[in-house]
Amino acid sequence: MNTKTQRRIFKPLVFVASLGPLAWIVWAIYSDSVFGTHILGVDPIMNINRELGDWALIFIVITLALRPAAELTKFREFTAYRRMMGLYAFFYAVTHVATYVMIDLEGIYSLSRAGSLFVDDIIKRKFITVGIIALILLIPLAITSTKGMVKRLGGRAWQRLHWLVYPISLLVVFHFYMMIRADFSRPIIYGAIIVALLAYRYWVKWQRDNKRKARASAAKTA
Repeated sequence: MNTKTQRRIFKPLVFVASLGPLAWIVWAIYSDSVFGTHILGVDPIMNINRELGDWALIFIVITLALRPAAELTKFREFTAYRRMMGLYAFFYAVTHVATYVMIDLEGIYSLSRAGSLFVDDIIKRKFITVGIIALILLIPLAITSTKGMVKRLGGRAWQRLHWLVYPISLLVVFHFYMMIRADFSRPIIYGAIIVALLAYRYWVKWQRDNKRKARASAAKTA
């Protein structure tokens, strides 16, 4: 099976599968409302919001992991899904914030009041401040994710901009850590994975720089 055929088959499947978390939340809301189940627990609004935030972080981690996975397994096709995973991370992050504003702060009844409360929360609640900073930093990455933007910016400028995903991911982990009051194991695990992926990227870059210097040195002495 050639590369084009693989992408034609698997990209739509990955796209649909990535909507799975949202579909599960919609089903849980429907089931709890219609059938009286308690899938979302005693505080469904909080659980919906946290579930969406969790998936935003998970997709960020997946995005970061795809290039190392491609390099270590020699299966370069993994990199073809980075843009999709990055955009899904942005999608779930926006949905996470939108749910908080529209449902938790009752924006569906009064958007202006909810907006005012949201601004107050950003100022007063530090974990929300950190989360919003991370979301704002994600915006230019989402906007420049297209092939056309890569050409306009140039490869090097685009790569430098998209290195922002590492500090963004750490901000999201910090937001998660600050938000919870007990059992910090999950943000710690996510943070450790991100640090390991960042260390791997620096190691690869260090190796490439050393090889480039060695070639330049050999060319001078030849």
